[in-house]
Amino acid sequence: MKVADFDYALPKELIAQEPLDRRDASRLLVLYRQTGVVEHRRFADLPSYINEGDLLVFNDSKVIRARLQGRRQTGGSLEVFLLRRVDGNVWEALVKPGRKALPGTTVSFGQGFAGTVLERTPDGVRLVRLESSLAIEQAIERWGAVPLPPYIKKPLDSPDRYQTVYATEPGSVAAPTAGLHFTEDMMEALRRAGATLQYVTLHVGLGTFRPVRVEDVERHVMHEEHYHISPAVAAAIVAARAGTAAASAPVATARARSGRVIAVGTTVVRTLESVAREDGTVASGEGWTSLFVFPGYRFRVTGAMLTNFHLPKSTLLMMVCAFAGRDKVMRAYGEAIEQRYRFFSFGDAMLVVD
Repeated sequence: MKVADFDYALPKELIAQEPLDRRDASRLLVLYRQTGVVEHRRFADLPSYINEGDLLVFNDSKVIRARLQGRRQTGGSLEVFLLRRVDGNVWEALVKPGRKALPGTTVSFGQGFAGTVLERTPDGVRLVRLESSLAIEQAIERWGAVPLPPYIKKPLDSPDRYQTVYATEPGSVAAPTAGLHFTEDMMEALRRAGATLQYVTLHVGLGTFRPVRVEDVERHVMHEEHYHISPAVAAAIVAARAGTAAASAPVATARARSGRVIAVGTTVVRTLESVAREDGTVASGEGWTSLFVFPGYRFRVTGAMLTNFHLPKSTLLMMVCAFAGRDKVMRAYGEAIEQRYRFFSFGDAMLVVD
């Protein structure tokens, strides 16, 4: 399986540069994965695809202001893009320009807030120790900037628009973008349609957006990302799949009989499939996942998927292809391009159902 199998040509003007005025005003492409049939709807129509007993699972991770602009002691500029906290005040980070980020380099971001490059890892990531007169989280919030993807060239008027309305757990360096379409009114409409809403946490990091640099898909290695799933969510997943009242145990077992687990975003898929077990158990807890989902993967929990349109040759596109079939997905993407859908983070949505 070659990375080139997941390539497609996208006109640049279809890359959404800003969010719509209303979060739920986007379009919705519905793909039936059994037949390949495509429907063109509005995101506001989502409740009409919800059945009584469905469980929608959201990622409540919150984007931190991870992009830090600073100056070295020599006066040159240096950008430090925080990826994740490793230990105490030591963070993994991408640093530009890398040739100016040798071990021992110090950089000032603001009054009383500085960092020191400790080492370079084999994959090019730097370990940076942050120091501040404030709490590190406060310093990042004060001096950092929202880390928009590089394909978005237009400044964002309101940083909150790169944040879901239900984000509560700081730690991501990119938004779980499928959730950007939701409003409180939409979530209430889903409850009225008979769905239960639950939340997991996966802090989006390098593993989600790093490009695939190998030719053979199977050789790509995902970077780890931290997740958390509570006992209540684990029980709710089992209950939804079983069509019974929620169990109270942190680990429960059931075979799918009714109801669907609908993952809102690829980060939720990655979390759920990381905690799913071969024997049908769904375990609560937290940890690090490097799960790479590509065609041939057998899904254990995910029954439907809501997602955005992803970059060519990306691991996220490979995951969607694993769920619905490469040929069906690539045909749907071709139709989305013909219909002038908006792509990527601030773009339109795609619902994959049976």
